Amino acid sequence: FQTLRGRQHSAIKNNNLNGARGESGVSDDDLASDVLSHYSSASESASVIEEGTGEVADEQTAQEETEDKLKQCIDNLMEKSAKTRLAALESLRLGFSSRVLYEFLLERRFTVSDCLERSLRKGGGEEQAAAATVCALLCMQLGGGIEGEEGFKMLRPILSSILIDSCASLSARQSCARALGMCCYVSASDDAEDLLKSLGHLESVFMGAYPLGDGTLPSVKAGAPALHSAALQSWALLCTLCPASRINTILNIHLPHLHACLESSEVNFRIAVGETIALLYELGRDIDQEFEYEDCDALCDSLKSLATDGNKHRAKNDRRKQRSIFREVLHYIENEDFTEEKIQFGIEAIYIDGWMRRKIYDAFKEVLESGVRHHLQFNPLLRDIFGLGPPLILDASVKASRISRTERHLFNSAAFKARTKLRNKVRDKRADVM
Repeated sequence: FQTLRGRQHSAIKNNNLNGARGESGVSDDDLASDVLSHYSSASESASVIEEGTGEVADEQTAQEETEDKLKQCIDNLMEKSAKTRLAALESLRLGFSSRVLYEFLLERRFTVSDCLERSLRKGGGEEQAAAATVCALLCMQLGGGIEGEEGFKMLRPILSSILIDSCASLSARQSCARALGMCCYVSASDDAEDLLKSLGHLESVFMGAYPLGDGTLPSVKAGAPALHSAALQSWALLCTLCPASRINTILNIHLPHLHACLESSEVNFRIAVGETIALLYELGRDIDQEFEYEDCDALCDSLKSLATDGNKHRAKNDRRKQRSIFREVLHYIENEDFTEEKIQFGIEAIYIDGWMRRKIYDAFKEVLESGVRHHLQFNPLLRDIFGLGPPLILDASVKASRISRTERHLFNSAAFKARTKLRNKVRDKRADVM
């Protein structure tokens, strides 16, 4: 099935911490430090490529040196020492989030996938959590072509297995929830099976926070709300890929339960629930402009209460964050108002002008962290998803003829609206299999 992105991948198609030294004579601490320093210098040089051929040569050298370090990190994933593997995973996380490495990973993807699968199956909770994060970054690097689909097919079963294993580490399950959502969003094949299975596994986790038969919310153990939030957020991301028939089913089943979850005592889970409600409302209105939740008045009362919450038992920052977000949710549900946000990177910008677009951006930002702007500039996958076109090649003439902010805004909005229309057409084609 083609997805919201109109497959949104057309641009991609065509260590031992104790200081022990291996055969290379380089400690894992030194390796991680060197890799991080190369990322930093490479990112700095990337921003000034247009200054001259010297900078281009520096960038190429930095890329080659970074890849040499990453090769050693990949080798270290096969070491017996858990500390060595964990250090290697952290270095790979930094590398994959800081640079675009499609060509480098293309010929090593099976090796890396095998190593990540081994860490997920045999590693401890910390190693599993780190490996799951690298899984998400690997799929993001490989994109939505056949290579990314192969990687997801290999890793989905073990990510799902850890996610639904109540005996597994909570941090590992949380990381697997994020990775499963991102990998499925980026790499799901034309068969709806992967999407349906991923949605089902994520639902089985966050529904543990749904009200009991008597209407009261269940007591959950420490750390569980963070897992519920991660699963809910990934599920919401995948909801943006569903056809209209599936969205209607989701709205009927989940909106009443999510409404009840606004009474949760955990602020971050409440916020995740509120944002998901707003997203589902937007998806419902995308199908039917007159869509309205049957208990909308009660929902708005709950949102108003949270938007004006002055409970002194809550931390001041939590109250401020909650009030801000729930004001936005309330305004959208009542008036379809949305506070637009501009994300600037280099000379370009994207505009976050709806809950679906915000959900997609936030999901990438959570995985890429500070590297999200670099990937928006240079990663064909993200540029295709956000309608930016091929990466820009900057020179003096380009800098002298920058398009206006208004022109960029109109282009971004038009591109995303075009993708939304395509998504709606695709939804109709997939309705029979969902």
